[in-house]
Amino acid sequence: MSDIAHKLHDSEEQLLNRLRQIRRRHRSDVGVAPALDPNKLTMGQKIADAVASNMGSWRFIIIQSTILFFWVVANVTAFIFHWDPYPFILLNLALSFQAAYAAPFIMMSQNRQGDIDRMAAQHDYDINIKAELEIESLHAKIDSLREKEVLNLTATVRELTELLKAERAAKA
Repeated sequence: MSDIAHKLHDSEEQLLNRLRQIRRRHRSDVGVAPALDPNKLTMGQKIADAVASNMGSWRFIIIQSTILFFWVVANVTAFIFHWDPYPFILLNLALSFQAAYAAPFIMMSQNRQGDIDRMAAQHDYDINIKAELEIESLHAKIDSLREKEVLNLTATVRELTELLKAERAAKA
C-alpha cells in the first residue's frame, strides 16, 4: 500500500510553502498590482494608453473618415478656396505626421499590456503549480488514511478469525 502513496519531494514542499506565503501576502495586499494601478502610471504610460484607446475605437475611425471626406470634397469642389488641391499633399503630410506619432504611442501601450499579460500568466502559473502541489498533498493524506483504515480492518479481521477459531475449538 505504501508504494502507491503520493509523497511530495522536499523541493515541491518548499515551493508549496513559498506559494502559500505569496498567497498570504496577496491576501493582505488590498491594492492593485503596480502595473495595473492607474494612480501609479507614469505620464507617458497614461498618454500612450489614452492614444491607443482613442485611436483604436470606432468613434475615432468615423471622425477621421468624416474629416477626410470633407477635406477632399472641400478641395475638389469649387465652393471654397482650394488650400490643398489634388493630390492632397498637405493631407498626406498631416496623415503621415499622425501615423509617425501614433505608432510609438500604440507600441508603448502594447508593451505595457504585454508586461501586464506576462504578470497575469506568471500568477496563473503559480496558482496552477500550487493547486497541483496541494492536490498531491491531499492524495498523500488520503492514501495515509486509507492505509491506516486497511491496517485497522486487517487487524480486526485477524481478531475475528482468532475468535472464530477459538469458538470452533471450544465447540469441538
